[in-house]
Amino acid sequence: MPRYKLTIEYAGTRYSGWQIQTNARTIQGELVRAVRTATGRDRFEVYGAGRTDAGVHALGQVAHLDVGTALPPATLLGRINETLPADIHVRGIEVASHRFHARHDATARGYLYQIARRRTAFAKPFVWWVRDPLDLRAMRSGAAAFAGLQDFASFTDDDPEEKSTTVAIDGVTVEDAGALVLVRVVGSHFLWKMVRRMVGLLVGVGTGAIERREIARALTSRSDLPATLTAPASGLFLEFVAYGDALPAPAAPFAIE
Repeated sequence: MPRYKLTIEYAGTRYSGWQIQTNARTIQGELVRAVRTATGRDRFEVYGAGRTDAGVHALGQVAHLDVGTALPPATLLGRINETLPADIHVRGIEVASHRFHARHDATARGYLYQIARRRTAFAKPFVWWVRDPLDLRAMRSGAAAFAGLQDFASFTDDDPEEKSTTVAIDGVTVEDAGALVLVRVVGSHFLWKMVRRMVGLLVGVGTGAIERREIARALTSRSDLPATLTAPASGLFLEFVAYGDALPAPAAPFAIE
């Protein structure tokens, strides 16, 4: 049975995350329906590189698809996209090795978070509008505390007894993009709500609501503070999934002047 690598973008606003759920619309569920319609097959597997939470978007989600079909990749791509809703789009399909695994072969993942400095009439589903002025120098100083192999137990609702909460973070950057502040996080993998809580603490540091040392404290001992400062899902994008040493170029943000 052929294996295909899919690169997918989606606006997650109307969906309960990536993974199929009973009685809920999900990205994976919509993709499964589209593949079934495109191929006429009932037996196949769609496996994503990672789960995104409800309301979270993706610019470069990756999945592998095992399906018995003689359709060329370009034809398969067209038929799937014709069936998908407008807020989900498969950017590319390519034949992959039978050994390729979208999740296990990934070497890094990158998330982008968009913070708006002003109220916007058009981009609200894709940003978090922070009314207070942000000190980007303070945020960058706080971001440095996340780098390295650390325990993010305070930054997730995952049970540390069932799943390791140790994550290797390659880097966190805070970029000035005019009316936007862009927070980019690159790491080995991510836990449930982890990036949103990282961003929440950085915004707290940027507004002066908390001190930088609170970030280090939350990483070295259990703290309820990250949960209380969780950033909304609207501003978060899975920017890329990397395979090998090279990382994709940063994505262009939404233009807000």
